[in-house]
Amino acid sequence: MSETLILLFHRDLSRSKANAALSKAASAVSGVKVVDMQARYPTGVIDMSTDAEAEAAMLLGADRIVLQFPIQWYSTPALLKAWQDAVLTRMYYVFAKTEGAGLTGTPLMVAATAGNVPEAYTRDGANYYTVDELLTPLKATAYRCGLPWHTPYVVFAADKLDPDVLDAAGEGYVRALEDFIAATPRPADRQGDQKMQACSHPG
Repeated sequence: MSETLILLFHRDLSRSKANAALSKAASAVSGVKVVDMQARYPTGVIDMSTDAEAEAAMLLGADRIVLQFPIQWYSTPALLKAWQDAVLTRMYYVFAKTEGAGLTGTPLMVAATAGNVPEAYTRDGANYYTVDELLTPLKATAYRCGLPWHTPYVVFAADKLDPDVLDAAGEGYVRALEDFIAATPRPADRQGDQKMQACSHPG
């Protein structure tokens, strides 16, 4: 079965409203696996040799990847950056030919929650920069790693949503995931051996 791997970066999912609702909705989608990364690394430390080897194996077994997280002070959670530093450095610099080349071509989607209303993320709004601009470091990472970039799913005013709106956000996430899966079918070369492609523009 084609697998969609969601790596969820939230410092305390038990206190979350939006990310908890989104992850619950996503878990019901066929072929989707949600991994609570904070539970996996409660200290926030990821060892490049041991931990990152397991992370690399998990990534190489997926047909598409979703990074889910709350936007915090215009950036990603610290654990996501630690994960990038350990796992992607290992895969694309230390073991570029055996791991990085195998991950190249795997589609990537971001699912993010933002604390303010959509209008705040405009030139006339309180935050000035758009969410798309705030995601530039991740887009640059996708470009460098050859991971095709898919349209992000963003939920605004995430900590202020009523239960019915949260339910609607979850339903929207399910539709976004289904669209992502439909747009990125399992590559023929993933039926057997790992993908071994040259790094290319993610589009």
